[in-house]
Amino acid sequence: MLRCLIVDDSPRFLDAARGLLEREGVAVVGTAMTSAEAVQQVDELRPDVALVDIDLGRESGFDVARQLHGDGRAAPPRIILISTHAGQDYADLIRASPAVGFLAKTALSARAIRDLLDGTGDDDTGMPLSAPPGR
Repeated sequence: MLRCLIVDDSPRFLDAARGLLEREGVAVVGTAMTSAEAVQQVDELRPDVALVDIDLGRESGFDVARQLHGDGRAAPPRIILISTHAGQDYADLIRASPAVGFLAKTALSARAIRDLLDGTGDDDTGMPLSAPPGR
């Protein structure tokens, strides 16, 4: 079963996303609202994937993605950036990030996550995925 961490500054979204993904067969092993919580959760829970909101209030989801992917972790989680905004608005930043792709929050589903992780789907930036090596 896919193990997932959700990083978002909205408690309401965290609850809704957890419920949706768990109903669809994804094990949501934790949630975080800040970068510090996300790093701690990744180190303790070792999720397969982290869904990271681009806009975390005072923090940038792009910075959080870099932290989670780096920091000398032997097996960092694969990262999918999420947002209420259109992926096209952030396409260049998403491509430059360590994320495997982007999903609009309205498109969030277990299948969409698995498709991005498998490289069989397009992300919501409007461009086909072509991740650099190591992603």
